[in-house]
Amino acid sequence: MPRIRHHQGNCSPGCAVEATLRLIDGKWKGVILYHLLEGTLRFNAIRRRLASVTQRMLTNQLREMEADGLIARTVYAEVPPKVEYSLTVRGRSLEPVIHALKVWGDLHAELHPDAARPVETAA
Repeated sequence: MPRIRHHQGNCSPGCAVEATLRLIDGKWKGVILYHLLEGTLRFNAIRRRLASVTQRMLTNQLREMEADGLIARTVYAEVPPKVEYSLTVRGRSLEPVIHALKVWGDLHAELHPDAARPVETAA
């Protein structure tokens, strides 16, 4: 069952960042969005690309993103049922964010010994 999201009316200067992160939080959402940037995918195609995700977790993440208006779920009346997932206009608008996360990850994903040290600034 998708999580219920609560919106608080008090908005700090960083609340737009917080709102964006709330939409793409979750272990698999960013990766799912990344793969859907390539085009429409069926459930099992997504699952094959995310080898360690469980069916239940993938279903929950897809439902949450559908509820948030990031993806569209299309069900075809066939036997067996055919279900496809694609990005909505709102989901597609996250493309530069997802690509920026990938670029940053390509550069910084490997944990270096100095990575955990705080950055010293000149006073």
